[in-house]
Amino acid sequence: MKADAGRALTAIPAGAGAAAMSTGIVSVGLHLVGFEWFSRFWLVVGVLIWLLLMVVFVGRLFDDRARWANEADTPPALTGVAATCVLGARCVLLDWNHVGWVALSIALVAWVVLIPAVVRHWASPTVGVHFLLCVSTQGLAVLGASLAVSASAHWLAGPAFVAFLLGLFFYLMVMIRFSYNQFRVGAGDQWVFAGGLAISALAAGKLAPAAVAAGWPEGVHEAIRVAGVVIVCIVLVDYVVLVISEIRWPRLQYDVRRWSTAFPMGMTAAASLTVATASDADWLRPIGHVLVWPAVVVCLILLVASGRHLRAASEA
Repeated sequence: MKADAGRALTAIPAGAGAAAMSTGIVSVGLHLVGFEWFSRFWLVVGVLIWLLLMVVFVGRLFDDRARWANEADTPPALTGVAATCVLGARCVLLDWNHVGWVALSIALVAWVVLIPAVVRHWASPTVGVHFLLCVSTQGLAVLGASLAVSASAHWLAGPAFVAFLLGLFFYLMVMIRFSYNQFRVGAGDQWVFAGGLAISALAAGKLAPAAVAAGWPEGVHEAIRVAGVVIVCIVLVDYVVLVISEIRWPRLQYDVRRWSTAFPMGMTAAASLTVATASDADWLRPIGHVLVWPAVVVCLILLVASGRHLRAASEA
């Protein structure tokens, strides 16, 4: 039994953090549409996945240092940073600010350690997973801006804004090297092409009230609100293009990178709902209400498929 569990843990790749990212953002989306009990279910699932990944992370650090070092150099390692931020932001929505502070501290340390290693091993052309440079950075912006308002830590608005701008810079740097052939052949992570912008829009939606609370000039938080709406509009176009590519070139086999499909789907819903509130763009609200449900369905399918995959790995 112990050997079976060990084989299953060994089969978990670095990018599995996308599962915690996806379940966490689905929890956020369901909270925003008023399904609190269902939202808390996904929060529990996300936290359990996060804890499992921490066990894997620590285990490899001590028992398989070579593999740990190799994985730390790759963009999938940044899923842990993003997952910590997303789950932390969900906890802040429950007024668990102390959890949010702990999550922000863990994510920031991991980001500082991992980003230089990932950038040093940059490769072109880029694929969907490279947008995690943007996603992890914007995760810090989202969580920082959330705490700036919820915990009245107004000083956090400044660092969160810097992270927001840096995240956009990372997105552009990856996009100009991106292989658009990924829309045809990508195994799921091509969706982070939209996910990077979606979390950027969510960051703008969180920064707008943080800027007001911090007493920033009216022109600054108005610009942030406008930026949020513009980014969401681009994301929605990307979402449609990605759906069309899935219909045109269906890829139905299981791949752990499919969790990187669920995350942008849920993030687009959460970003639409948050920006709708922050920018008085009420037309975005029904879009968010609709888009949260495909993300839920995909997460349910992936949860079952991942469980079967780990079972098969343990029995191999």
